[in-house]
Amino acid sequence: MRITKNTIGSRILVSDLKRSYRAQSREIDKAVLRVLNSGWYILGYELEAFENEFARYNGSRYAVGVASGTEAIQLALMSLSIGRGDEVITAVNTAIPTAMAIISAGARPRFVDVDEGTANINTDALAEAITRRTKAIIPVHLYGNPCNIDEVLNVSRKHRIAVVEDCAQAHGAKYKNKMVGTFGDVGTYSFYPTKNLGCYGDGGAVVTDSKVLSKKIGLLRNYGQPTRYVCDIEGINSRLDEIQAAILRVKLQYLSRSIVRRIEIAALYEKCLKGISEIKCPSAAKNSRHSFHLYVIRCSRRNDLKESLAKNGIETQIHYPISLHLQKAFKHLGYGKGDFPVAEKLSREILSLPIFPELKDAEVIKICGYIAEFYKGI
Repeated sequence: MRITKNTIGSRILVSDLKRSYRAQSREIDKAVLRVLNSGWYILGYELEAFENEFARYNGSRYAVGVASGTEAIQLALMSLSIGRGDEVITAVNTAIPTAMAIISAGARPRFVDVDEGTANINTDALAEAITRRTKAIIPVHLYGNPCNIDEVLNVSRKHRIAVVEDCAQAHGAKYKNKMVGTFGDVGTYSFYPTKNLGCYGDGGAVVTDSKVLSKKIGLLRNYGQPTRYVCDIEGINSRLDEIQAAILRVKLQYLSRSIVRRIEIAALYEKCLKGISEIKCPSAAKNSRHSFHLYVIRCSRRNDLKESLAKNGIETQIHYPISLHLQKAFKHLGYGKGDFPVAEKLSREILSLPIFPELKDAEVIKICGYIAEFYKGI
């Protein structure tokens, strides 16, 4: 569909950041001005306050703000002394940044297939993927749906390897009534603008209960400097700036409420799409709370449905259309088509529908009506 000035206002987006800003604009504007008037923009009061508040929210002892979710994973691996010659296992259907973070740390990604029901890492395949070079597992809580972290931990303990949880899409998700990100050695988060907790640029954080790891990550994010002009270890530049931290402090206050709303929207989708045999709705994994960063259905004739919805002013996306093992950048890893059949199958069927706290019930019903109409016309 060609986007014009007349159609922009009537479109329903997958994630509408303008609506999100308007809902909290006064507080956000005030927070930004507070930073501007302070004259302090890096490693200051706002970051320290946010780190304390985010750690408290997650039930972890420490949180370290960094420049992106990708670098959160990279720094987590670096803090665990994982790098050149090491292998790190992760799910093959995750976002590209997960694998790129492994490579940026100097290690080699090793992929495993996923469970068809949850789209999360297949824990039965983990043991087979482990080699003498394996130093860590990165389980991804994809779309906000917690993976079977108990089984991941069982494998990691048996083989004495680290666990770095990728919670980039799982702010507020719970497993057995405990926040994800707090089970492994470290948990990593992205604050990309569309996330459940998003800033207005790039940002990320690492959470941990280890004082040693938190201090090391704090050094690593700032060139390895404990104080200015003094360098103790080799590090990188990856700092969550004061403006983003101030914005996140405002938005963190609304996170619990916004997740409740996401769960309500997901329930309405499921109710309205019930009875359409061509659609399979997502559901929370056993003993967990799905935080619904994304609402991802599986459907037949996916591309045709996507096109039909676009013509009716409804944006959808595919997270993700190409599994990592089929990406050109990872060809050197030696994988090929057919190596991970479940992930490949899901990539042909998945479709992300609009979901964000400000989405109205009437809009959800409208979207579901267009979907029902599409399949009736087949």
